[in-house]
Amino acid sequence: MELELDNKTALEIKNKKKPVKLYLWMSAAAAIVVVFAIGWLYVGKMQSNGLEIADVNAAYAKKEVHFAGLIVEKRDSLAIFASANPELYKKFTADLTKLDEEYERLRLELPTSLNQTFVVKAMVKNREIQLQLLKQQLLIINQVDDYKRVNQI
Repeated sequence: MELELDNKTALEIKNKKKPVKLYLWMSAAAAIVVVFAIGWLYVGKMQSNGLEIADVNAAYAKKEVHFAGLIVEKRDSLAIFASANPELYKKFTADLTKLDEEYERLRLELPTSLNQTFVVKAMVKNREIQLQLLKQQLLIINQVDDYKRVNQI
């Protein structure tokens, strides 16, 4: 009988759950918070568009800056003629808007692209095309103005 009680007491002790210590729960919670914080920071960094052309290729960055400066200059010149030829100016700006939208799409694609050099080349080529288009548009406006001047005499 005594042996039976000893066995019964031993089984009860084995079946009794040990209380989990508070520090173990706190450690697990802290680990979860750290994992979520790291994940949040990583996703935030991936979503930011902080990558610039110069980060990929400095030579292409110089070209892009050069083209961008010339584009601003040519757009200003084109805007001067807007009042004289509003319909023509509207058509010209529509073409430039399409190229700007494509450039912006490429800029947003750059940080996540597998071939960033290719995207950078496409961005610089887009700027080059914008510049060529502006030069053509200014040439056309000058020809239209010359034609109007000659035919008024």
